[in-house]
Amino acid sequence: MKKFLNFTIFILLTAFQFGANADENFEILAKLDKAPGNVTATGDGRIIMSLHQFYQPEYTVMEYKNRELVPFPNKELSAANSKAELKLDSVLGIRSANSIVWMLDNGMRSGVTPKLVGWDIKANKLHQVIALPEPITHKDSFVNDFAVDTKHHHIFISDPAGGENAGLIVVNLDTGKLRRVLEGHKSVLPEHVDLIIDNVPIQVKDDSGKLTRPHIGVNPITEDLDNEWVYFGPMHGHNLYRIKAQDLVNERLANTELADLVERYSSKPISDGISIDKNNNIYLGELAENAIGVISPNRKYQRLTQSPRLSWVDSFSFGIEGQLYAVVNRLHQSASLNGGVQTAKPPFYLLKVNALATGLAGR
Repeated sequence: MKKFLNFTIFILLTAFQFGANADENFEILAKLDKAPGNVTATGDGRIIMSLHQFYQPEYTVMEYKNRELVPFPNKELSAANSKAELKLDSVLGIRSANSIVWMLDNGMRSGVTPKLVGWDIKANKLHQVIALPEPITHKDSFVNDFAVDTKHHHIFISDPAGGENAGLIVVNLDTGKLRRVLEGHKSVLPEHVDLIIDNVPIQVKDDSGKLTRPHIGVNPITEDLDNEWVYFGPMHGHNLYRIKAQDLVNERLANTELADLVERYSSKPISDGISIDKNNNIYLGELAENAIGVISPNRKYQRLTQSPRLSWVDSFSFGIEGQLYAVVNRLHQSASLNGGVQTAKPPFYLLKVNALATGLAGR
């Protein structure tokens, strides 16, 4: 018995020494040499991710296939320096629904008009391109993330823009009509809270060399699996809000009427992308604490897991077997958010998170 106990203690100590942690609640599926932006999973099991523009990637969207990254949907469309008539410039938001991979191109690297691009993976061809011109977007728009509503045939886009002019963009996929709503509403505005990770504040360096701490408006957005409620909130903020999808798509409602229908849902930490499972648990990264947390249906936030390896969890998406994917890209160590100095180095991560329930592939 004594030998057995000594051996057990030795195994536990060895596991601790090499970083094993039973409480981590996630596993690293892939170590990536390129920094991911957002991730989605298709209904046939493919994993597609954007590459974050802060790291100036050669390709803006790639598929994780056979343990490597390959341009999606092809080199011509995905290459930043492509001379193709239609190319993807700076994709971050990416979602999959009904065999269509939707890619939200903010156009910021080349200063081109933002657009939504839908690619049909069954037919392997372009499905739809929806331009997002002014005044639907602004000169300082940073269209970032979105939710696809298959019941109402709409897409809801978050645009933090310059802060005070943050808003949501509602896209009618049947008619192509675009509307900018809730601009300047408290639910989309950044709160005056700084993001500090590992004792280092997030800072942006302007052309004059001045450092400022950014406060980013509405960014995280998702919709429940019944397409009833759309959840959203500012990245730099401690509040999550929601509104009924049927109200968001109602073109007869004035902006003031729509604002009255927004409700505060819960508290949250400073966070980037979010997702939701079939039981309405909402998953998000707790950026300041290198952690992943969940807001349960009782509207309470709890931390699921914490690790130094969860260094800016940027996106979540469920797969076909109910597994929850996420990516780690250490944006706070990119030159864009680290005062002009890049300290981030590979590997970056594709994760599988142990969710509390299954979800819908692509959401």
